[in-house]
Amino acid sequence: MNKALTTKILITLGFIFAYRVLAYVPVPGVDVSVIKDFFDSNASNALGLANMFSGNAVERLSIISLGIMPYITASIIMELLAATFPALGQMKKERDGMQKYMQIIRYTTIVITVIQAIGVSVGLQSLTGKSGQSAVMIDPNMFILLAVISMLAGTMLLMWIGEQITQKGIGNGISLIIFAGIVSGIPSAIGGSVDLLNSGELSFPTMLAILAIILLTIGFIIYVELGERRIPISYQKKVMMQNQNKRVMNYVPIKVNLAGVIPPIFASAVLMFPSTVLQASDNPTVQFIADLLNPNGYFFNFLMFIFVIFFAYFYASIVFSAKDIADNLKKQGGFIPGVRAGVHTKEFINDTASKLTLFGSIYLGLISTLPWVLVKGMGVPFYFGGTAVLIVVQVALDTMRKVEAQMYMNKYDNMGSVGL
Repeated sequence: MNKALTTKILITLGFIFAYRVLAYVPVPGVDVSVIKDFFDSNASNALGLANMFSGNAVERLSIISLGIMPYITASIIMELLAATFPALGQMKKERDGMQKYMQIIRYTTIVITVIQAIGVSVGLQSLTGKSGQSAVMIDPNMFILLAVISMLAGTMLLMWIGEQITQKGIGNGISLIIFAGIVSGIPSAIGGSVDLLNSGELSFPTMLAILAIILLTIGFIIYVELGERRIPISYQKKVMMQNQNKRVMNYVPIKVNLAGVIPPIFASAVLMFPSTVLQASDNPTVQFIADLLNPNGYFFNFLMFIFVIFFAYFYASIVFSAKDIADNLKKQGGFIPGVRAGVHTKEFINDTASKLTLFGSIYLGLISTLPWVLVKGMGVPFYFGGTAVLIVVQVALDTMRKVEAQMYMNKYDNMGSVGL
């Protein structure tokens, strides 16, 4: 491993460490113990799921308790607008326009963060502890102001850290922040499982079965994520120096899972929002609906499966453009054997991508729900879902690819420097 790669890895680790430190800096004016008790009693519902994705920053009400989700939400909104309005889509493709595009995302992130921070700070004022003490220890209006400023600063810091990791480190910064938040909860999860095993609430065979499910889930995710359909491409004018009489064949790779981890994240966000809002009501009917939307229930996971499939098709249609691929092939003089260039090529690629998305969406739906169903059937007294495992494995695979690419790049640079 050369010096440049080592430096990038150290920079990445340094920024991730800074992110974890920020998770322990609370918003001024709150009683952290009251909030901690509240989240302990809601560990199995939507709040517990949100806390897991934030790396337990929410239960501490840290300045980064909103996480990187406002930035992701702003990015998704811009993606939808870019797909709807051609002018905005063209701006995204241009180098100078991309800078304006990213600036709009940053401003949108600020607006979303402020709105969410005001909602959180107002909601906390009605939260009380077991002995009746309030979660807010200062003047309510002053607390709202401090909460908005501190949470906005925290989210902006996270956004900056993510961009710095992407530019100067290894891997996608935003994905690594989510990855670090989930992984940070693994030690406490292992400790909790050991406590359950020692207390007799969890039997040893059941623990082995859970480990087997986790390993099988990871193996299945790796197998599917590395899977792709390679559409062969022939170039009439492109020849090899060794044999000019043969055509050089290439291919267009189309992944089985075109949408990545976005569908499970979207589905979780859509389902967690009403569940979180309904928790504050004492109405029996509202409470019944909130119980149905409990992440530790079968109905929630059924809806999760349906929403994941919907968002998989929706997001794949945004990020994958068969028309652009067909146009680029035509410009480069390439064609798919047996398929006419232009419209027919676009239809062939689009049909292939649609078939792969069918399998990819079902795969995402099963990964998001099936591990929980299996563990629930064993009577395990804690939440386990495949969404977190999917995010961790996908980010790990992507980071490994970036490291390998950097190593190969450095290898070629070294070969060039010695004249090979």
